[in-house]
Amino acid sequence: MAPGSAYGVLRNGAMAVADGRIAWIGPRASLPAVELAGVPEHDLEGRWITPGLIDCHTHIVYAGNRAHEFEQRLEGASYEEIARRGGGIAATVAATRAADESTLFEQSAPRLRALLREGVTTIEIKSGYGLDVQTEATLLRVARRLGEAFDVTVRTTYLGAHAVPREFAGRADDYIAFVCDEALPTLARAGLVDAVDAFCESIAFTPAQTERVFRAARALGLPVKLHAEQLSDQGGAALAARYGALSADHLEHLSTSGIAALAHAGTVAVLLPAAFYFLRDTRVPPIAALDAAGVPMALATDCNPGTSPCTSLLLVLNMACTLFRMTPAQALAGITRHAARALGLQDTHGVLATGMAADFVVWDDLESPGDLAYRMGYNPCRAVVRSGRVRRLD
Repeated sequence: MAPGSAYGVLRNGAMAVADGRIAWIGPRASLPAVELAGVPEHDLEGRWITPGLIDCHTHIVYAGNRAHEFEQRLEGASYEEIARRGGGIAATVAATRAADESTLFEQSAPRLRALLREGVTTIEIKSGYGLDVQTEATLLRVARRLGEAFDVTVRTTYLGAHAVPREFAGRADDYIAFVCDEALPTLARAGLVDAVDAFCESIAFTPAQTERVFRAARALGLPVKLHAEQLSDQGGAALAARYGALSADHLEHLSTSGIAALAHAGTVAVLLPAAFYFLRDTRVPPIAALDAAGVPMALATDCNPGTSPCTSLLLVLNMACTLFRMTPAQALAGITRHAARALGLQDTHGVLATGMAADFVVWDDLESPGDLAYRMGYNPCRAVVRSGRVRRLD
């Protein structure tokens, strides 16, 4: 959008679309009438348009349900305690391994539909609930199928270093060797992996183990990202920055040195307020320090069965403002242009500009773009256009 406000507002604007891209955008009075003679026109009657929304951190493909863990946390159990009892990720792995590909598709589709109805046109989908080659491949295939079936751009992320599976219990280093030497190369050769992620945390993998995964990804020419500093400061953000990571995600315990590393590397900070809310966390990510350092801040649902069963990116906007004290303009940038950067798509997605993908949302009943963050539980999405095609919302 054109400069001139916190949102880059262009009033009384017009846009031309050709071959799935924005061919022209600017003031309606400057619309090149000769070049566009005979092209169908659509009058949106003064409605607001934003770029298509981007959910850049999700785990939506899985089987099973962990509502009982929600009850356990309300009774006083911590996330770490539940994980150490065999719940958490391990419970979802068991349910997911027991499901076939059709079941995984059918259970995941409603979660995706909910996001699409709010204007999502691009989504990242992680694996990580199989932890063996066969199931991880199935999860990534389902992610690709969802993109084809629902007309949404999908970026797949291999998250093999999510947890240690039961067959490797007590042998985390051996499992990381399996991830690096067998699983990742096999999945990459199959063309199923767009990026590689890991969970660097006290209840998951050490920085040294994480670095082995990053080296393996780099050898295959794959970009990396990292679950970092969610529960403690393990130095994960600085490690991610050293490897030029697309993003470091969560970051409640991010240090000053970690912020500097992200800023130097240009790595995006992906903030996940729905997980913060669901876990009743109290340590807010260092928003002001990230902003002062010039670190781009993206937002995402972190949709997953255990810590963020959230399928509303619009609700995440409100949470980012109320819980993290982000401005509505920062929040909207976090689910458009900064989210695109977190997926390595900044050259084609996330803004309305000539040459970019014709992905945009038409909104009803907005006085300003800030209304998207203001109105909790309200979906004003009127129409979604992806690659220049109007997408059905039912």
